[in-house]
Amino acid sequence: MDRKKRGMAAGSAKEAAGRLHLLTLRFLAGALTVFLVLVPASGVWMATQMVRYSVLLDFWGYVSHGSGIGSLLAFSLCYFGLFSTLFWLCLVCRRLRAVKRAVVWSMAWVPAVNYGLAFYVRRLAKQEIDHMIHKISLDDVRADRQVCKTRYPLLLVHGVGFRDFHYFNYWGRIPRELKRNGAQVYYGHQEAWGTIEENAKILQGKIREICKETGAPKVNIIAHSKGGLDSRYLICGLSMAPYVASLTTINTPHRGSALVDFLMKLPDGVYRRACRGIDRYFGVLGDKTPNAYVASRQLSCGYAAEFNKKYPDDKRVYYQSYASRMKNGFSSKLFCIPYWILKRLDSPGDGLVTVESARWANFQGVVSSRYLRGITHGDMIDLTREDYPGFDVLEFYIQLVKKLGEMGF
Repeated sequence: MDRKKRGMAAGSAKEAAGRLHLLTLRFLAGALTVFLVLVPASGVWMATQMVRYSVLLDFWGYVSHGSGIGSLLAFSLCYFGLFSTLFWLCLVCRRLRAVKRAVVWSMAWVPAVNYGLAFYVRRLAKQEIDHMIHKISLDDVRADRQVCKTRYPLLLVHGVGFRDFHYFNYWGRIPRELKRNGAQVYYGHQEAWGTIEENAKILQGKIREICKETGAPKVNIIAHSKGGLDSRYLICGLSMAPYVASLTTINTPHRGSALVDFLMKLPDGVYRRACRGIDRYFGVLGDKTPNAYVASRQLSCGYAAEFNKKYPDDKRVYYQSYASRMKNGFSSKLFCIPYWILKRLDSPGDGLVTVESARWANFQGVVSSRYLRGITHGDMIDLTREDYPGFDVLEFYIQLVKKLGEMGF
């Protein structure tokens, strides 16, 4: 009970912080709008006074007139106000990442350029304000509806190369949002570089713990990337179908990844040394039996073909799948290089997995956006904790879980 109260208190504090952030953002955006009008207006006034009193020919005559000095002070104050507001808005606006902030701050002192930058930052701030207002209005409507309450608890299963850390959540803001809307959320806690078989055993024990704790006979699994393969083996290979109501896979390489086939062409000695380094690193982070060599090769196209034959879907479990797609290599600094390699080897995808590989039973479609950026492999788990125009990752998961609840799961 104390834990629940602490969670509610933390949620209320975060909600209050969110509303304060919105208020600050609206104030700064409004102030910037005012200064964008005042700067050219005061500049025109100052220029007319300089011409009127011939500042270049009779500087002291210009200085002696109050209107001349007043126009100069007005322009200076408005210009300083524009600069200061732009600085603080860059600091507050979450849609400006570190690199963009650095660019704006470094160029903000350049006349005319800073004016254009101010319009750009104001546009981003307005997008964030509109998004936050829409989000708050939705939250107010859903406050008592518990739209994410499902018959069975949710088990979130992460992908390769990550762990379920307490202070750095693999799933970003998603679990908190689901809980706030009524969901029971648990984590797989499988290893970052465990093999499919070893990770499935960990998931098996976790499901038994959840069922014992909650009294629920089954769980709904939502799995990202390799976590979908761990979960499929869990259901079929370890005969856990009676304990799984549904499996939702997101960007899972069901048919393997050509990127892994590409890496497997490296000399075996080099490949093994790199994998041993990964094993040592993740052993320090908590993996008990890391095996990057086998775990990575289990993502190859050849292994996937054999895996699919050996471990078919179980009819007692509802399966569904999603994919996402980047629209170009510049959509992400993190996934740009693998995107271009994958595009050349196979076809475009999310930067690591193609759409065809992620397509599985009851395919729900490709997640993208109407803008040029597209949606990456990491965007689907809120990796950067960033809101992108045309795609709301939190709303995506709310609707996903809501649908599971409406289907009786």
